[in-house]
Amino acid sequence: MSSDFENYEQDFAVLTAEVTGRIGKVPKLVGDEKKQMVANIEKQLEEARELLEQMELEVREIPPQSRGMYSSRMRSYKQEMGKLEADFKRSRIAYSDEVRNELLGDDGNSSENQRAHLLDNTERLERSSRRLEAGYQIAVETEQIGQEMLENLSHDREKIQRARERLRETDANLGKSSRILTGMLRRIIQNRILIVVLAVIIIFTTMMAIFLSVRGR
Repeated sequence: MSSDFENYEQDFAVLTAEVTGRIGKVPKLVGDEKKQMVANIEKQLEEARELLEQMELEVREIPPQSRGMYSSRMRSYKQEMGKLEADFKRSRIAYSDEVRNELLGDDGNSSENQRAHLLDNTERLERSSRRLEAGYQIAVETEQIGQEMLENLSHDREKIQRARERLRETDANLGKSSRILTGMLRRIIQNRILIVVLAVIIIFTTMMAIFLSVRGR
């Protein structure tokens, strides 16, 4: 299980390193070359999101006692993913300005107000994205806590069932022991009665023999 997670980690590290390098190149490119670079980055970011989803599924399958370390690493990867997406959004502002200027026949010089407005909108989107990410993280952690509680309850239920089975076995053994002791006690009483009867017979026989012997004289 953990080996699959580590394989996804390696793929994620390689992919994010490539994306980071390409994002840095976007502002330096123009025209179709820039468009192609943006498309490639979007595709790689989607692949990175899919890797995070696979890693998340792997973490859910890890036993609760070992899950904490992997959950911490997942939070780090999600933060890294959020930073990459924010960097990519900032790099696309220049790209969007260029495409708009090409379509409108502008000279490529945007006004300061327009640029400030775009930056403001981008910051708002980033804040919304961070809030959504925080909400998603809380939901995931809540789900993990719920799953751990269910697993603990399941373990407790199994322990209770095993304890009940042991009690039943103990009751059965006690009942069997009680029957054995009762039978032994009954046999002891019967043996004592038999010994008493035999003793009485022997005494009676002896006395009769003595009596007959004395009378015969």
